[in-house]
Amino acid sequence: MSAASRAPLTIAGAAVAALVLSACSSGGTSGGGGNTNFVMGKDGIATADKGERAAAPDLSGETVDGKRLDVADFKGKVVVLNVWGSWCPPCRAEAPDFEKVSQDLKSQGVQFVGINTRDTSTSPARAFEKQYGVGYQSLYDPTGKLMLRFGRGTLNPQAIPSTLVLDRDGRIAARSLSALSEEKLRKMISPVLAEK
Repeated sequence: MSAASRAPLTIAGAAVAALVLSACSSGGTSGGGGNTNFVMGKDGIATADKGERAAAPDLSGETVDGKRLDVADFKGKVVVLNVWGSWCPPCRAEAPDFEKVSQDLKSQGVQFVGINTRDTSTSPARAFEKQYGVGYQSLYDPTGKLMLRFGRGTLNPQAIPSTLVLDRDGRIAARSLSALSEEKLRKMISPVLAEK
């Protein structure tokens, strides 16, 4: 094969590699087009003013452990939604911090819910939860259907992990399209928790 005929194959291979790598990133700020009323902070956390927030879509279905879960049942609580996959290194890095903050804030009316995506079966997701001690439930969303229910520009299906904070009325108050440290996660939740 000549160098000229290998060039398109090399370019195609690089494009495929870029797509695969972008599916699990440790950075990202754009959810795509659409007016979400989010204002991006310097820390990569986007927030929406109380009167400008969009309602979260129907987020119900089967969990990775085969139970039924409906996020609407948590209305009246601050809900932290974390989109993750067992195959994603930044998801593994943030999982212990998410569990710690979940336990710390549970008594203050904060409910964590995961959305597991792109795992082809629940086995790797359950193994992930066991390995990292994740005690809160995760909806099983292998094809990203739950993610696509959000308004245009809210979530980027290529930005895994992503985190949303819903206020007590089930509206989207804050968003991060990258992995979060414990400090950033707490900073994201605190203003929503302080609202009356």
